[in-house]
Amino acid sequence: MRIKSQIKKEQQLILNTYTKMMRATESVTSRMHKHLKLQNLTVSQFGVLEALYNLGPLSQRDIGKKILKTSGNITMVVDNLEKRHLVKREKDITDRRIIIVKLTDEGYRLIHKIFPVHAEIAERVFTALGTQEIKQLGRLLKILGKAGTEMEP
Repeated sequence: MRIKSQIKKEQQLILNTYTKMMRATESVTSRMHKHLKLQNLTVSQFGVLEALYNLGPLSQRDIGKKILKTSGNITMVVDNLEKRHLVKREKDITDRRIIIVKLTDEGYRLIHKIFPVHAEIAERVFTALGTQEIKQLGRLLKILGKAGTEMEP
């Protein structure tokens, strides 16, 4: 025998929508990042390379903010990219406490090669939606992402 839930209909709608959002996120993420395995890159490593490719040299702190990773995690990701000679670190000339991360020539060649592939995959993944739906989804996700942040502990 099934016990009737003690939650309101609105809460059930929200929970069902959340489940759909998470399933869609997992599905899209899997398809978007599958090609990175061919280059032996993690999602975080790709995020760092992509940020540097599109924005130029950045501090490790700024990279962390851009790809939503902690400073400790960014340090490890940059360490691994540096071992592969894809990025290099330099002290900021105005403030030596700040470490600036830059693409090496090898790093530039790699991201220059794989970023267009990534963009093509994104285009294919999102063909299920029209341009207006993509814009609407972007607006809604931005609203949802910012909502309630003042309530966090």
